[in-house]
Amino acid sequence: MTLAAALAGFLDAIVGGGGLILVPALFSAFPGAAPATLFGTNKGAAVWGTAWATQQYARRVTMNWRTLGPAAGAALTGGFLGAWAVTQVPGQGLRRVLPFVLLVVFVYTLAKKDLGHTHAPHLGAGAERAAAGVIGAVLGFYDGFFGPGTGSFFVFLFVRVLGYDFLHASAGAKFLNTATNVAALALFASGGHVWWHLALPMAVANVVGSLLGARLALKRGSRFVRGVFILVVGALILRTGYDAFNDPSLRYKPPSTDSATKL
Repeated sequence: MTLAAALAGFLDAIVGGGGLILVPALFSAFPGAAPATLFGTNKGAAVWGTAWATQQYARRVTMNWRTLGPAAGAALTGGFLGAWAVTQVPGQGLRRVLPFVLLVVFVYTLAKKDLGHTHAPHLGAGAERAAAGVIGAVLGFYDGFFGPGTGSFFVFLFVRVLGYDFLHASAGAKFLNTATNVAALALFASGGHVWWHLALPMAVANVVGSLLGARLALKRGSRFVRGVFILVVGALILRTGYDAFNDPSLRYKPPSTDSATKL
């Protein structure tokens, strides 16, 4: 599990998507455990890696805290609301829509060859704060309600809407993703759904992987981050598509004929 946590931290630090590695590893290692406990344990490990990556980026990349600070607050609030909403409304419909949304992001990024190569924020200060706040609130809610690909969505929207390059977008995404992870972890922990004896050793490995991933991204720059982003989104399309259309609970079930037979 520590190796999976380290690889997840490495990937998360570059562009997000660490859940592609750590969550399946947890479910494979503990097939009889409650899903909430495994998700909570995942958050208990991952939050430290995203926080550490944020610190690493902040030392080398100029981060607009006047924009990112309020956006992180919005993401935190959205995360709490999303986690509450998932207890009230089933998320099966969103599960089937997600692969197609990711496919749009994938195709758009491939088509726009220069997307995210240049850091050129084009909004005024107030407009940028408002846009980042909306992004934070919406994706914070999504992360609490469902979750897959949150970090990659943050990166894409920071590039597309705010005009950031992939490196600055990844830096900002780490900060907001830390906020959504904190919200989710607080809720899981309050319900006793975190195995701390497992989460803490994995957190150490996650931080080590995060350190290596952040250093590589900072060294290689935006083009490298863009390439990893495309690979991660492609993997997310395959994973979420498989999950959505191979879940027995989402398949059509014909009406029961038991009552007719009894008659």
